Amino acid sequence: MAQQTMRGIRLGAQSLESEVGVSYSPRTKHSYQCPNGHVSEIVFAQDAELPNSWQCKSCKQQAQLLTDGKLIKLDIEDLKTPRSHWEMLQERRSKEELEEILKERISYIRARRKAGKADV
Repeated sequence: MAQQTMRGIRLGAQSLESEVGVSYSPRTKHSYQCPNGHVSEIVFAQDAELPNSWQCKSCKQQAQLLTDGKLIKLDIEDLKTPRSHWEMLQERRSKEELEEILKERISYIRARRKAGKADV
């Protein structure tokens, strides 16, 4: 019996799966352009819902979708501005309630300062 050497491959270096008989889903390529003029091409499945904006690969700014070589107009509804703390307070309480709470806190702080227990 002849001695044979066992040969192996490095782990993770090569895939042992073949691509024979694999059919890929239909795909389309779409372009996005950022304010700096960089154009990024992203491949999506053909039936995927396209986002109106995508992060630029070059400068990390928000790029807008190009359709027929032109930038699409974003609806104002798509752009959400974050609510401030004051706006969230106004959703939960009326202005009169907020003024009453403010007066209570001010009187509490003044009483503590008079007693010499002021927070520094």
